[in-house]
Amino acid sequence: MSLAATVIAWAGLLAWVVLLVGRGGFWRIDRHPLPPQPARWPEVVAVIPARDEAEGIGRAVTSLLAQDYPGRFTLVVVDDHSSDGTAAIAEGAALALGAAGRLTVVAGAALPAGWTGKVWAMEQGLLCARQWAPKAEYVLFTDADIAHAPGQLRELAARAQAGNVDLASLMVRLNCTTLPERALIPAFVFFFRMLYPFRRVADPGSRVAAAAGGVMLARRAMVEQLGGMAVLKGALIDDCTLARAVKRRGGRLSLDLAGETRSLRIYRGWGEPWDMIARSAYDQLSHSPLLLAGTVLSMGLTFVAPPVLALAGNPVAALAWASMVAAYLPMVRFYKLSMAWAPLLPLVALVYLGATLHSALRHHLGRGGKWKGRIDAGRVAG
Repeated sequence: MSLAATVIAWAGLLAWVVLLVGRGGFWRIDRHPLPPQPARWPEVVAVIPARDEAEGIGRAVTSLLAQDYPGRFTLVVVDDHSSDGTAAIAEGAALALGAAGRLTVVAGAALPAGWTGKVWAMEQGLLCARQWAPKAEYVLFTDADIAHAPGQLRELAARAQAGNVDLASLMVRLNCTTLPERALIPAFVFFFRMLYPFRRVADPGSRVAAAAGGVMLARRAMVEQLGGMAVLKGALIDDCTLARAVKRRGGRLSLDLAGETRSLRIYRGWGEPWDMIARSAYDQLSHSPLLLAGTVLSMGLTFVAPPVLALAGNPVAALAWASMVAAYLPMVRFYKLSMAWAPLLPLVALVYLGATLHSALRHHLGRGGKWKGRIDAGRVAG
């Protein structure tokens, strides 16, 4: 075998040793003990930005208004120009629970220049919450396609209080039933945790900051210090942008995997998860061709080269591939999939690389940030 192949194999193995030992244990699925209950349960107001969410908004509203939460809890839904009856379904769900008085639905205003659609809806929800729930200590930003476990808010609020956390976030359990979901979803969570090790997110001394936008419990005083959602103006990756702003301000973060709180979104074909990745991947790289090239190189070295060289008979590359499989197995098990999916991670990495390159192409063609038929303001090449 050539010297170049040997060097690449050793570099791949070294990369996995560093990842396994020195990347904050990102590959472990931690189970944290429940915190003690606070002496007083804080008031919480939830904000749901919703655009054409008829398929899931009813279950989302029901799961929130039915929360086993001892404190006062109300809900604001911002209907972002939906055309499918989203607002009426949300109101009907609250009425069916006898909780219509705890829900208010706001008709979204026109999207101003420089704002992305979701963030503008979050800002309007926050403005409404200031008037409707002026004493709320926390704002729960959550998506319209999530079914919350009955005790989720209680646990999240207790963790925030016990750890003096300013932004407590959960990465919900995504659907993993269809073939595209089984192939791509566990890897999506795995790659996210590799980029943002949850232990480092929670470490005040670390610069790593991240959140998962599906469930973010934010201390209201911190949000006000940041100037509301204007701090996210123009951001496609609103969750991580908010986390960075909170940490720069000296706030504390927490980020965990949810147990039973689930996404209702189903990816039936390969195009939908591809679009999900391509929508924001290049934005994550700050639209930098240099970072894009580095990503392609590092992913190729870490994920693609080991199995290729291992199949050619290189034992060092085989050890690197085995290390990759060992790192990925906990996530495969978390999603209750066959262990046979773990060795296929290199193929999945190629799909993610392709979607990332497509994301860069879309940006330079002026189609970056397209979602639900709208290209958000400010997310085009220029």
